[in-house]
Amino acid sequence: MPYFAIHCIDKPDSAELRAATRPAHLAHVTALGDAVLVAGPLLRPDGRPMGSLLIIDFDDRDAAVAFATADPYHQAGLFESRSVTNWHKVLPA
Repeated sequence: MPYFAIHCIDKPDSAELRAATRPAHLAHVTALGDAVLVAGPLLRPDGRPMGSLLIIDFDDRDAAVAFATADPYHQAGLFESRSVTNWHKVLPA
């Protein structure tokens, strides 16, 4: 199965919304088990979250988009922007 990178940028001043929906978001991501290569927040220089980056193994792009659309962060309106892009793992081998 191919990997897909889900890259999201939060709306301005959305720290409270991110915090409130974080438990549901984490449950959504961890439900995929070993399909998740990496997942975590994108950080501002001061360490505050500003978005999310997930790289996950899906059957196809439609499955990746469906997963991203069902993410509680997306459902709550946290993101200003979101992209779902095919990604190829090179290293480590």
